[in-house]
Amino acid sequence: MGFAMRRRDFTISLAGAMVAWSLVARGQQGTKLLTIGFMGAGTASSWSEWTEAFLQRLRELGWVDGRNISIEYRWAEGNTVRYAEIANEFVRLKVDVIFTVGGEAAKQATSSIPIVGALMPDPIEHGLVASLARPGGNVTGLSLLASDLAGKRLEVLREVLPDLHRLGVLAQVGTNVVELSEVRTSAKVLGLDVVQLDIRRADDIPSAFDALKGRVEALYVPANPLANTNRVRINNLALDARMPTVHGFRQYVETGGLISYGPSTTDLFRRSGDFVDKVLRGAKPADLPVEQPAKFELIINLKTAKALGLTMPPALLGRADEVIE
Repeated sequence: MGFAMRRRDFTISLAGAMVAWSLVARGQQGTKLLTIGFMGAGTASSWSEWTEAFLQRLRELGWVDGRNISIEYRWAEGNTVRYAEIANEFVRLKVDVIFTVGGEAAKQATSSIPIVGALMPDPIEHGLVASLARPGGNVTGLSLLASDLAGKRLEVLREVLPDLHRLGVLAQVGTNVVELSEVRTSAKVLGLDVVQLDIRRADDIPSAFDALKGRVEALYVPANPLANTNRVRINNLALDARMPTVHGFRQYVETGGLISYGPSTTDLFRRSGDFVDKVLRGAKPADLPVEQPAKFELIINLKTAKALGLTMPPALLGRADEVIE
């Protein structure tokens, strides 16, 4: 009898719990979830590591997609024309915050919806914020501003190639304006001639390599949506052309590039989660100071170096944060 009573009590408790859960679930369904408009410059696959870093930080802070937030993903797939279309769509959807990379397209679409940028090149120069300490508008986040990163990349490249004189640059039209200026300035100091090839779409990449082949001894690839989406293709073409490459982010080296030096993108995306958390909890972007990179990485792909017949200086290998073999 005791066992029967306990089983009955358990059944009643379970039924009560199920009713309670049903009521909670219905209550959640009736509540509008806070919405994040996630604007990806590349593709879902090329951004997977960065997206997961962002989502992981949100989960640590108590935000879970489908439970207390809703995330609307839109992917530009390397096409900068899509930025404005996506931003305007988020405005029509009346999302609670827009998460993006640079922030310019979103800023042009709205002056009221909060915007968090993860990789803003120069938010002051581009008119996104009044100052880093006091943004003053609807944009905040993380800036890529750091002292002469392009110059440091060229210095590393010169360590590997002491006789380097002619440098190619593969640039996407309308992007990386500040960085390209730094490349030209640093190249002049180092006595390098620069040959810049501008591309607008993926179909331009092979012809750009044909134009650079035999004219340059190494290639600088600024990080931009088109290069990021096509980084495997770019690295394969560079290897076929026997052209060492230098990049700003480790993801390019993980897919066959030679060297990268720059901020940890994964760290920046993770830290962006803190900004989105604060905005969702009521903070205003105007009051959230823009932060700068805190973690920098030198990554070397030794497998690529060997394929190019290059011997990496031991001192450089000793300074590397990671050597891919």
